[in-house]
Amino acid sequence: MITPIFTQTITPVTHDLGAFEVRRVLPSRARSMVGPFIFVDQFGPANLTGDGMNVRPHPHINLATVTWLFDGAIDHRDSLGSFATIRPGQVNLMTAGRGIVHSERSPKAELATNPGMFGMQTWLALPDGREEIDPAFEAVTDLPVVADNGAKAWVIMGELWGARAPTTTHAATIYAEIVLEPGGSIPLDADADERAVMLVSGDASVDGVALERYQLAVLAPGAAMRLASDNGGRVMLLGGEAFATKRHVFWNFVSSDRERINQAKDDWRAGRFPKVSGDEDEFIPLPEKPNTVSYP
Repeated sequence: MITPIFTQTITPVTHDLGAFEVRRVLPSRARSMVGPFIFVDQFGPANLTGDGMNVRPHPHINLATVTWLFDGAIDHRDSLGSFATIRPGQVNLMTAGRGIVHSERSPKAELATNPGMFGMQTWLALPDGREEIDPAFEAVTDLPVVADNGAKAWVIMGELWGARAPTTTHAATIYAEIVLEPGGSIPLDADADERAVMLVSGDASVDGVALERYQLAVLAPGAAMRLASDNGGRVMLLGGEAFATKRHVFWNFVSSDRERINQAKDDWRAGRFPKVSGDEDEFIPLPEKPNTVSYP
């Protein structure tokens, strides 16, 4: 749907992982990035059974991963020796830079209660000149919350509504979760080069134009808009500075240089990436045909 408000709407591709569904809107044939966001997955809601989430160690380069939960918990381990249990209200930012390996698994002690799983994972491409920075990890809980007119917003990254998150940003980034009560509304700042919203539960509209659940609606640049809900809803807002240089994607690798991705593929095959501390015994092999690839 194209309107003066939405320049583009992207319907996700859904992957059934057994324990829960993952809906991917970026990258797609229609669009590769919104600001620095080059990968946007929404997963759940679901009640986990069996082994729950069980993502074995795998590598990344030239990007930062951002994990944000509405429900559930994930144990993060990486090759820097970091360990953190992600829960709602905490953002995990893992900067891959020149290379990192991590695993994501449900906390074993909590699986007996069939815990929930509902949230977002996004990747941010690192800007030109900073793609090969040192890897890093941070878990941030002291995020600003903006509440007014029946709306409550957690500023996850960047500055919105006069509040700035302490989360590291490598490029200008906006990222927020907005929960609207019935009849609630909130303005959408117009400062970013590129912006998009995704309705993840309930109902919501932008300047009276309804959002479709799980679609990514890219907003017209430079225009002040208002997000509202009749019956209550949850919406993600994301965007930031537009990149002038194209980014390539293969599997878990992102780079402005295709040869750098080929080198990372060779390094993973040959076992040259570091191991994940506390999770050394398993790994995900390099796929021949990955789900995440660059489109022509």
